[in-house]
Amino acid sequence: MQLIEEFEIKLQDEDLRSQVVALIPANHTLRDLGSSLITDDSTDSARGRILAYLLKYPKTILQGDELMVVAGISEYGRRIRELRVQHGWAVASGTTLVEMKREDSTLSFAGDKNSLTTDSYVLLSDRQDLEGAHRWHVANEIRKGKGGAQAKILEFFRRNVGKEITGEELRYVANGSTEWARRVRELRTEQGWPILTRGTGMPELPIGVYLLEADKQAEVHDRSIPDPVKVKVLERDRFACRSCGWSRNSADASDKYRTQIELHHVQHHVDGGENTVENLISLCNVCHDEVHRGGISDYDLSRLVLP
Repeated sequence: MQLIEEFEIKLQDEDLRSQVVALIPANHTLRDLGSSLITDDSTDSARGRILAYLLKYPKTILQGDELMVVAGISEYGRRIRELRVQHGWAVASGTTLVEMKREDSTLSFAGDKNSLTTDSYVLLSDRQDLEGAHRWHVANEIRKGKGGAQAKILEFFRRNVGKEITGEELRYVANGSTEWARRVRELRTEQGWPILTRGTGMPELPIGVYLLEADKQAEVHDRSIPDPVKVKVLERDRFACRSCGWSRNSADASDKYRTQIELHHVQHHVDGGENTVENLISLCNVCHDEVHRGGISDYDLSRLVLP
């Protein structure tokens, strides 16, 4: 209180520099007060305090001003980047989240939805990804190469098959293109790459995270199956192969052959089979190949379709 009263008196001084100098102690006091709010043993640095705050409120829209207060420094943005690039924490910026929501309206986070700005941040997962630093190195390498945004995004996915990738990484690879999320959707829906998200086949993924299930495009005729139909079939079949029962949750590390769940037309697409829930069945890639080799008859297959 004395500091404020003295400053009010000093404001009456006509000399601008005197006014500025008088404000320095107040600025230091407020900075120290904010950085003292988090007192865990691991928070003796600005980066540690920011991480502790993010972990306290995961999947929640936080504003840059909040992080500046707990960090106790104005360069909090650099510390957030270090958490992402060097330490593997999935911190998404407001810019990236807005671009993701344009392509997936189901994305939802705690907090004030209207407060999502370029200076907002969300910790997508409370799990540290220790491979994250390597992926950022790969992302930087691809980003500097030739080709368009979609080609670079696909290359990044193919060099990280089976790994969780954040929208922040994809946006960086695409050299900041605002259309990166649309390019990802096109790779999945138009080109048949098995890119999964929480809402398109892999509900256990964190919100805002992508995963290329296998380095294999779907057959041309399978690429036109609408996403809502795919999801309904997978949910009906409990995300497991209807022939052998394999699923990602029951995967055995020694089984290097079964890698993904694929959708198969009971009445073949070429014979007029439609992209409907009733005409589709979930099969692992091994059983799917066996069907096409004739090892599983159409009759046996039809009996496996759940009502």
